[in-house]
Amino acid sequence: MKINIDRLLSDIKEYAEYGKNDQGGVTRPSFSQADHEVRARFIKELEDMDLKVTIDGAANIWGRHKGNGKKQGSIVIGSHLDSVPNGGKYDGPLGVLMAKEIIKTLIENNVILDHDLEIVSFTAEESNDFNLSTFGSRSFVGRLKIEMLKDVFDSTGARLSDELINAGGGLDKFPMMKEMGKDKRAFIELHIEQGQRLESKNISMAVINRVVGTYRSKVRVIGQSNHSGTTMMEHRKDALTAVAEMILEVERHCQESGSSVVGTVGKLTVFPNAANIIPGQVDFIYEVRGETEEGIQHKVNVIQGAWEEIARKRKVDIQHQVFLDQKPVVLDEDIVHILQSTAQEMEEPLMTFSSMAIHDAAHMAMITKSAMVFVKSIDGKSHCPEEYSLPKDIEKAGTLILQGIMNIDRELT
Repeated sequence: MKINIDRLLSDIKEYAEYGKNDQGGVTRPSFSQADHEVRARFIKELEDMDLKVTIDGAANIWGRHKGNGKKQGSIVIGSHLDSVPNGGKYDGPLGVLMAKEIIKTLIENNVILDHDLEIVSFTAEESNDFNLSTFGSRSFVGRLKIEMLKDVFDSTGARLSDELINAGGGLDKFPMMKEMGKDKRAFIELHIEQGQRLESKNISMAVINRVVGTYRSKVRVIGQSNHSGTTMMEHRKDALTAVAEMILEVERHCQESGSSVVGTVGKLTVFPNAANIIPGQVDFIYEVRGETEEGIQHKVNVIQGAWEEIARKRKVDIQHQVFLDQKPVVLDEDIVHILQSTAQEMEEPLMTFSSMAIHDAAHMAMITKSAMVFVKSIDGKSHCPEEYSLPKDIEKAGTLILQGIMNIDRELT
C-alpha cells in the first residue's frame, strides 16, 4: 500500500497559491488573509473526508478519523500550514498534506486502525510578528499560559487574543487543550530536512531522534556616536566595529573541530544609522544551537568571555537579555525504533540524526511519544522559493510513515 503521490503533489501545488507572491514564493503568516483562506479550505477538506474537526484554543486544527475502538487514544500526524515571508511550498504544508493523504489512503483501502488517527495543523509554527514561534504546539502542551498571552500585540497593534478568536480559537478555550492532550498516544511529523546531510549521502529520508536546544538573547552594544570626519580613529568608541569583531568570535568558536554547536548573529539594528555618524549603539540577536545543554552553555560562556575582552579593548558596554533558553529534546526511542524497523521492511536506506531546527514535535514530546521523519532537500534549501524535494523521495517518506503508523498501531497499547 502506497500513498497517491500525484494527488499529494497536486495538493502541495494548490495550497501554495494561498499567499503566493511576485517573487515566486509563499508569504502566509498565521492570522493573515491568506492563512484564513487556507484554513477554510483545509477544514472543508477534512469535513468532506468525514473527519471530526476541532479547533482548539490556539486555533490548531484537528481532524479525527475513528478507529475500531479496540485501543484508546489517537495517533497524530501533522505539521503546520503557515510560512515565513517569501518561503517555499514544502516547509510545513508537506507534513500536513501528507497526513491528509495518508488518511485518504487508509480509507480507500478499507484499513481501520485499532487507535483513532488524527491530523493536526499547528498555528504559527514559524517566527511571526507576535514573537511566538511554535505557538500552537507550545500552547497545546501547556508551555504558553493564558496569563502570558492576554496582552500580546503585534507591530501593528493587533491583539493576539482577538486574532485567535477570528481563527476559531480563543483564550477561553485553552483549558480544553489539556484534556485533549491526554489521549494522544503518539505524534509523527514529516518535514523537509532544511540541510544537506541526506543529499550528501544520497539517501531519501531520515528518522529524527533528537531536537537541538536553542539559546537566544538580545544583545545591545553601547559606544558613542560622534562626527565621522572630526573624530580621529584613536578617539572612537564605535559600536558597529565592536559588533563586527563579536560576530567573528561567534563564527570562530563554533567552527572549532569536533563542535556540534552552531552560532548565528542576525537582525542587526544600527543607531543612528547615518553615513556621517559613528555608530553609537547596535542591537542584535545572538543564537546558539546544540545537541546537549552542556555543549550549548560551554560555547556561550567561551564566546561571552571573548566579547568581554573586545568590550575592554574598544571601550564599549555590552548588555544581554536572554529570551529563549530551550533545552535539547530527546524524541521517543520506541517510535524511532519502529520507524527504523519499518524502513528495513521496505528495504530502503535510512539515516538517523538530530534536527538542528525546532519543530512542533519537540513540544509534543512533553505529552506523548514523539518522533520526526525528514525528507531530502535539494541543495538543502528552505525558507525560500527554491526549496524542493523530489517526488520519489517524498513518496518514500510518505510510505514510511504510512507503514510505520500501522506498525505503531499494532505495538502501542
